[in-house]
Amino acid sequence: MESVAHEAWIEDALTFLIAAGIIVPFFHRLRISEVLGFLVAGMAMGPYGLGRFLGDVPLLGVLVIDDPERIKPFAEFGVVFLLFVLGLELSLRRLWELRRYVFGLGSVQVVAAALVAGLAVYVLGAPFNAAIAAGLGLSLSSTAIVMQLLAEQRRLATGPGRVSLSVLLMQDLAVVPILFVVGLLGIGSTQETGEAALAFGWTVLQAALAIGLIVAIGRYVLRPLVRQAARSGSRELIMAITMLAVVGFAVGTEAAGLSLALGAFLAGAMLAETEFQHQIEVDIDPFKGLLLGLFFMTVGMGIDLGYVFGALGWILAAAAALILAKAAILFAAARLFGIGWSPAVEVALLLAGAGEFGFVVIRMATGGGIFDDGLAQFLTVVVSLSMIATPALARAGRALGRRFEHYDHGDLPKDPDRTELGGHVVIGGFGRVGQMIARILEREGIPFVAVDMSAELCSEHTRSGRVMCFGDAARPELLERAGADNARAFVVTIDAPAAAERMVRTIRRRRPDAPVYARARDVRHAQALAKLGAVVVPEALEGSLQLAERVLEGLEIPEDALIRTLDEERRLQAENLRAEPT
Repeated sequence: MESVAHEAWIEDALTFLIAAGIIVPFFHRLRISEVLGFLVAGMAMGPYGLGRFLGDVPLLGVLVIDDPERIKPFAEFGVVFLLFVLGLELSLRRLWELRRYVFGLGSVQVVAAALVAGLAVYVLGAPFNAAIAAGLGLSLSSTAIVMQLLAEQRRLATGPGRVSLSVLLMQDLAVVPILFVVGLLGIGSTQETGEAALAFGWTVLQAALAIGLIVAIGRYVLRPLVRQAARSGSRELIMAITMLAVVGFAVGTEAAGLSLALGAFLAGAMLAETEFQHQIEVDIDPFKGLLLGLFFMTVGMGIDLGYVFGALGWILAAAAALILAKAAILFAAARLFGIGWSPAVEVALLLAGAGEFGFVVIRMATGGGIFDDGLAQFLTVVVSLSMIATPALARAGRALGRRFEHYDHGDLPKDPDRTELGGHVVIGGFGRVGQMIARILEREGIPFVAVDMSAELCSEHTRSGRVMCFGDAARPELLERAGADNARAFVVTIDAPAAAERMVRTIRRRRPDAPVYARARDVRHAQALAKLGAVVVPEALEGSLQLAERVLEGLEIPEDALIRTLDEERRLQAENLRAEPT
């Protein structure tokens, strides 16, 4: 029996790797979201797709996962890590600066969309609790798809990009309360009114105590622990503590009767706005992506294609009604908050579809007895179709937005975490030389972001108000979070020659147009950096020239001869840097 189970796990892992390594990259080449790639892969490889035909065929059976329940425990952790990253990206400064659009426009959109969608589901015959859960799930948009589309088009800092970000931030904040409400609805749907009220009160009390305890542990235990791990210089240790926090906090909230996702979100929030935020986000991203892929595959596997084709008319009508209703609500809300016609139209269509958290709500509501299998199947397909339509809706929004540009007289929000990073300098390595350059830039009023592997340095300068990123400055993901795409210049002051060369190489690949200034330890190192395209200053050159100048002054050499001699030496050193390294 154990042998059969072991073989099944191996076949399931192989099937997932085929999807992740072949099907999803194919969708990526077509510029279609990876989320949709995993959904389609799940539909194809599940029991309702190829499983009907290939399940018993030798060798080809590995293309099928006939029992999605086997991989659901791992798939759930995909949602857990997604919530952790959402918490990690939670910027209180960003929320405050965008508060009018996040808490105003975003709140109006979530509440209005939930009411309209819930009312429609209730009118069509669903129970009251099911209608509430469905409305809440359908009110959210796809953060994963929308942010990917905006990033690929380099439109995150544009007007529509900032408005979309504001709404998505509010939706992300609403996820945890929505999951909490759905959990309470599950209690009410399985118990009598009196018992449900008592259970509700006890759950709220447990929730408050659990959240308070987790926040205290995060503040007084987790943060110091991560700082100690960072001082050791071991990325593996930081990663291990982070994973322990994510899983430990998630299990803690589940034990208190709340969702796993809430604990993960709180773990991320505890580490947000620390100097370790970006490094942790970069390190955990592959785990999140693969586990989230498993989650979307299990969602796809649960879609019965026979059911879809049998109710295709109703499904298409529901998906179209959802998109039209959410687009109308978003457009009206945007205009209400003074946003111009063009960005309002674009944002309305961009965020009109449902999102990945709709699947989370559907699964939670089904498990809690709120949805029956028929309603869950119907809503899953509707959410999937609206997500598949998101790229086309985004293109339509841009096209329509251009037609309304001459009507624009509205305001647009400014995103502090993005707009203020334009024209800054990225400093790789924040030791003695990096700090001196930073002081000079500060005197000239030039903004900068510093990246360093020293946890103590990052903590110290973050407390003094400087923008610091903890991590390896040679990693492209970390440079991206330091605003590399909008940086005015890069300065490389890293001590280790190999690390400095890796950083220059990474910068040249990402920003071949940007100037790169680098410090070199010796002539060989300087030649290697110059060959990579950096403007190089050997560490000892200017100090040696200044010493030579003092010596010549002491020997009473005439000033014009002194300047000529030093300039000649500089010229010779520059020629040496241009020479091929031996």
